[in-house]
Amino acid sequence: MNWLTWSLLSAVFAAATAILAKIGIKGVDSNLATAVRTTVVVLFAWAIVPLTSTYSAAFTLSRRTLLFLALSGLATGLSWLCYFRALQLGDASKVAPIDKLSVVFVLVLAALFLGEALTPKTILGGSLIAAGAIILALK
Repeated sequence: MNWLTWSLLSAVFAAATAILAKIGIKGVDSNLATAVRTTVVVLFAWAIVPLTSTYSAAFTLSRRTLLFLALSGLATGLSWLCYFRALQLGDASKVAPIDKLSVVFVLVLAALFLGEALTPKTILGGSLIAAGAIILALK
C-alpha cells in the first residue's frame, strides 16, 4: 500500500476515534479516559512490533532517534489530553474539525523546520482547510 492508502486509513480511524471517545468519555474524567486510551495504544503498538520487526531492533535506535520519538510521544500525549478534554466539553462534530487544523500547522512547521515547499497550492489548500474547520466549528 502507498502513502495515500495509509493516510486515508488513518483518517477513517481518526474519525472512529472521535466518535468512540465521545461515547466513552461521558461521565469520566478526560485525563483518566486519555490514560486508558493510551494504555491500549501502547499495548497494541508493542503487540504489532513482532509482526513487522523484532523487539531487539529497539536497542539499535540512535540517541537522536530516541530523543525525537520521545518528544513526538510527549506532543502526542499533550494533544490527546487536550483532545479528550475538548470532546468532553464540546460536540465531536465541532472538536474534530478544529483538531484537523493540525494540517495547517504541519504545512507551516514543515516549511520552517524541514525545508518543505510552501507553494501556492499548499497555501490555498491550507487556507481552505482552515476556512472549512472554522465554518464547521461555528455551525
